[in-house]
Amino acid sequence: MKTLLITGYTAFDLGIFDEKDIKISIIKKALKLRLEAYLDNGLNWVIFTGSLGFEYWALQVSKELQKDYDFFIASIFPFETHGKNWNQANQAKLQEFKNVDYVKYAYESYENPSQFCQYNDFLLENSDGALVLYDEENETKLRYITNKMQKTPNYNMEWIRFEDLQEICEEMNNM
Repeated sequence: MKTLLITGYTAFDLGIFDEKDIKISIIKKALKLRLEAYLDNGLNWVIFTGSLGFEYWALQVSKELQKDYDFFIASIFPFETHGKNWNQANQAKLQEFKNVDYVKYAYESYENPSQFCQYNDFLLENSDGALVLYDEENETKLRYITNKMQKTPNYNMEWIRFEDLQEICEEMNNM
């Protein structure tokens, strides 16, 4: 796999409202383990959509891993207006998504719902696979892209599930 899309739950979806929440360190550890495996096998690009929460923490891990691995980070936002109404703290996070190797906007601004479908198609056509923090039993708008991923032939999708995070939490507690 050369190009990996990373997406998952937002901080709100996960009930995480403090950047010092212990759950973030568990999520980051899971991300680091998975990303290192991909990088050891030749991953060249990591793609983000600019969502806060799982993607933001994955961005932080990716930037840290760029110190030891040779790969690129891209942010492909749905709209140029993405995040324009966010508060100051989230604007700083948005800036981190923009401070990567490649930044692109699918559309200038929102016009109709079909743009999201076309945007998802574009993401899947331009990635070999995805790393996703998601559980179908806790459904959010992520179901649209994850359903499309599952129906796309030869698209490699790897889940990070809550059970995976629980295992890492237990390992961290036994250290």
